Amino acid sequence: MRVANPALISVVDDDESVRESLDGLFRSVGFRVKVFPSAEAFLKLDNLSDIDCLILDVRMPGMDGLELQRRLIASHHKIPIIFITAHESDREVRARALRNGAVDFLGKPLTEDVLLRAVRAAIGQKSEGN
Repeated sequence: MRVANPALISVVDDDESVRESLDGLFRSVGFRVKVFPSAEAFLKLDNLSDIDCLILDVRMPGMDGLELQRRLIASHHKIPIIFITAHESDREVRARALRNGAVDFLGKPLTEDVLLRAVRAAIGQKSEGN
């Protein structure tokens, strides 16, 4: 299914293979994609408000995903965030991410269907909020 007015998905993950895989998946269904190897690189973007959904790794060198989420909230950016992690069993981290407004918290490895469903829900949430 192609998207008529393609949403912009950003992926922040320190694992290059994850970035490449998600970039290919999202482009294959018609989304626009920007990938970043770190939270710091992501924050250098000029217009964060253009992003329709942020796929964010929890644990990364330097600034972790939860800190990036806090900074986005503090600067009043309302970007729907889906956290992805290889440490899905960390209930406190999951609870904190969701309490702070994350749309979803998914464990790696991800299935394409589950991730795409979560992304579409997040994009819908942003559309309703505007």
